[in-house]
Amino acid sequence: MTEYRPTPKSFRLHIGIFGRRNAGKSALLNMLTRQQVSIVSDVAGTTTDPVEKPMEMLPLGPVLFIDTAGVDDEGALGAMRVKKTRQVLDRTDLALLVVDSDRWGVFEEQLLAEFHQRRIPVIVVFNKVDVARPDATLLAQLDQQKIPYVFTAAIRHEGLESLRQALIQNAPEDFINSPPLIADLVQSGQIVVLVVPIDKEAPKGRLIQPQVLTLRELLDHGALAMVCRDSELARALESLKEPPVLVVTDSQAFAQVARVTPPHVKMTSFSILLARQKGDLNEFVRGALAIDRLRPGDHVLVAESCSHHPIADDIGREKIPRWLQERVGGKLHFTTVQGHDFPEDLSPYRLLVHCGACMWNRREVLTRMELCRRAGVPICNYGVTIAYTLGILDRALEPFPEAQRVYRELTRSAPVAT
Repeated sequence: MTEYRPTPKSFRLHIGIFGRRNAGKSALLNMLTRQQVSIVSDVAGTTTDPVEKPMEMLPLGPVLFIDTAGVDDEGALGAMRVKKTRQVLDRTDLALLVVDSDRWGVFEEQLLAEFHQRRIPVIVVFNKVDVARPDATLLAQLDQQKIPYVFTAAIRHEGLESLRQALIQNAPEDFINSPPLIADLVQSGQIVVLVVPIDKEAPKGRLIQPQVLTLRELLDHGALAMVCRDSELARALESLKEPPVLVVTDSQAFAQVARVTPPHVKMTSFSILLARQKGDLNEFVRGALAIDRLRPGDHVLVAESCSHHPIADDIGREKIPRWLQERVGGKLHFTTVQGHDFPEDLSPYRLLVHCGACMWNRREVLTRMELCRRAGVPICNYGVTIAYTLGILDRALEPFPEAQRVYRELTRSAPVAT
């Protein structure tokens, strides 16, 4: 029996549903999904935490709807709910601003300004139009600002088709044309060797997400993929009649794979592939050079996009901290965050090391990179960090000429670490 593998969240268009309490956000989600996903009640504030619903929405394909608590929630608990709602903004590709048709005011204007600042496309959904209609002057203003809007009566399932059409018309181009993971690095018929260590962190009976995504993209583009463990890499390379165009390894095996892979064969890691696809590889390379500016006693933030139970010699909690401290020559203080949790104040940290974010969409990674830029905190991802601490980053960037050029320029101009 073939195991069903759902589309990862990272490949779904993230559609956030925002608005006041009791504007009909949950009813709208239930209408869109044709399921009772969220509890609907006349009591304001029924939705307390973001509710996620993945689905296939043709012709867009896989999407993820996120129903949020009202941004006008009150009190201490309400403030916590609003904070959770604002975290959803970090990963929203397309926003739905749900409005009671006759209740447009300062909350809606503030949300529109927030969407505009973050460059998030938005569709205004005037809900409950069976009870009241929006003011004609307001509609004229939205038309002038070229902000799309639709009319719905979600509780009665009215307006669904016009909303679906608006979603299709306003889906961001960077979702439709998402960056490739590996397909642009190889041609049909060329050989790529994927090095997959089988250790404590390898899930029993399956591959981890970055390996699956890379293998699938190679197959989709007609490339030939050879998969082996790090301990069998030398034999695998010897068995090939012609050398591979690329070797991709798990970052934890970087040092061994670099020793075994011939100098004329390009080499990189799954995590560095993700660094390019999910974020800005050049910026991660710049962040790597900040490692040599660390001093014993500095604070480093480690961010993991998924929640998992740490195991012995965990990559983010033990291996990377150990390699960084060996490079720095003293003890560093590490703080780890998981999932969508993220400090509001980044000022205590001298470096942020982020995982590959294989389960996230690109917008959330770019949002975190922007937060780091504003705070003046360098950011690097796992694969780039590991390659730099091992002294092989230049080689690991060979498949990416622009990033390698950035690295070489920076290292030529950087002062010698003392």
